[in-house]
Amino acid sequence: MPDYEHITCEIERGRARITLNRPQKRNALSFALLTELADALWNADDDKRVHSVILRGAGKSFCAGYDITPGVNAPGTDTPRRGGGIYQDTTIDDDIWRLERTQRLRMALFDMHKPVIAQVHGFCIAGGTDIALLSDIVIAADDATFGFPPARDLGSLPNQMWLYNCGPQWAKRLLMTGDTITGREAALIGLVMKSVPPDLLEAEVEGLADRMALIDPDLLASNKRIVNLGLELMGARTLQRLAAENDGRAHLAPGTQRFRRLAKEQGLKAALQARDREFGDGRARVDGPETRDANGHLIED
Repeated sequence: MPDYEHITCEIERGRARITLNRPQKRNALSFALLTELADALWNADDDKRVHSVILRGAGKSFCAGYDITPGVNAPGTDTPRRGGGIYQDTTIDDDIWRLERTQRLRMALFDMHKPVIAQVHGFCIAGGTDIALLSDIVIAADDATFGFPPARDLGSLPNQMWLYNCGPQWAKRLLMTGDTITGREAALIGLVMKSVPPDLLEAEVEGLADRMALIDPDLLASNKRIVNLGLELMGARTLQRLAAENDGRAHLAPGTQRFRRLAKEQGLKAALQARDREFGDGRARVDGPETRDANGHLIED
């Protein structure tokens, strides 16, 4: 495989381990990283040595979302129509075009023939959930954090697999507030397949990859693809396209415009703090009542 700047990839014992490698940014997704990720995924799919792919993150988190640092996703001079990210004024069609461009890169996880296991620790927030939930199986640490806080004021989700994993009610509960849940809670509602203690996460994922390494890759592909075709018959692929369109529409909301203005005037950190301040600890509780203190923090039983 080629050398990459934003990810690493190694092939061993029937698996490709692809690691998001921007730990200083908690593996935030830039266009450059997503381009490398798609390339590595398709290369692994074409490699006869590979039975499965393990997708993981370097450092303290799996992925803390999309990199919305001003200018980081600015286009090259050869592509003037692409738009320059959330801080550059564009038409709604420019915005949707850009969203669909990055979605095509993420969809490699769904479209490739070989199974992908997402190994999630630390934060799996916003864009992190987009790539985790497009994977075939998600195994999380009990103390991982799942959520989409940008749904509070930055738009809608540019990918939508929550519905197919945890059902409409929990999808609405979490996306309408941007609240987060733990890996253990995510497993309880079916957002992920299972969770395990953090110190056992790597062994759990590697053990599953060991078992997949015993299976003919063509059979693994056949069984992945029939399940994904079933999801397509339930509208999953069409919904991903519609999610990008809907996000472009949501970017026109007054709340989104306020966030952009504040980010320009006071900086991104101030805008994020203003967004999350009223939500206390920003957590939901899956099992039991949500009793909160005066600052909006859940009161533990």
